[in-house]
Amino acid sequence: MADTSDIKKGFKLLLDGVPFAVVDHQFVKPGKGQAFVRTRMKNMMTGAVIDRTFKSGEKLDKADTEERTMQYLYPEGEARVFMDTRSYEQMSLTNEQLGENVHYLLDGTEVDVMLFEGRPIGVTPPTFVELLVTETEPGFKGDTSSNTTKPATLETGLQVNVPLFVNAGDRLKVDTRTGSYVERVKG
Repeated sequence: MADTSDIKKGFKLLLDGVPFAVVDHQFVKPGKGQAFVRTRMKNMMTGAVIDRTFKSGEKLDKADTEERTMQYLYPEGEARVFMDTRSYEQMSLTNEQLGENVHYLLDGTEVDVMLFEGRPIGVTPPTFVELLVTETEPGFKGDTSSNTTKPATLETGLQVNVPLFVNAGDRLKVDTRTGSYVERVKG
């Protein structure tokens, strides 16, 4: 058990049997009445964000969550198979559970899998991944001065906007937090 004084950014708590992570919080002490904590929390199962207010001193249930480093192995129908790097135990997550993160998975990619009561509920990919451009309009030599971009499709199906000098076959560094192009990788 915890109480409202334990609330901070990233704190994981259980509300109605569902795990939530605190995104933002604010302690409020009005001139009249009891102090309270105003929070913004993200549902760790669905990704929905809610606002919730707790009275100061209110008891809260901590969420039983655990993060494990796992390696992505292969797709299997509408799911992806991961292997625990310590125990070599395998588990599957559906493409729906992975959401946009499915576009950052290549064979052997190590990710952090969030488990709630032993069940996988989400994945955090590495901050940057290198992906191959499979399709884009041809680039032109000298097109480096302007901020003009064009769409490109990467090997995992991810669509990103890239500078005009990027060609099919180039390897790009992509930021998984924003899903955007960072730089072209040499070699």
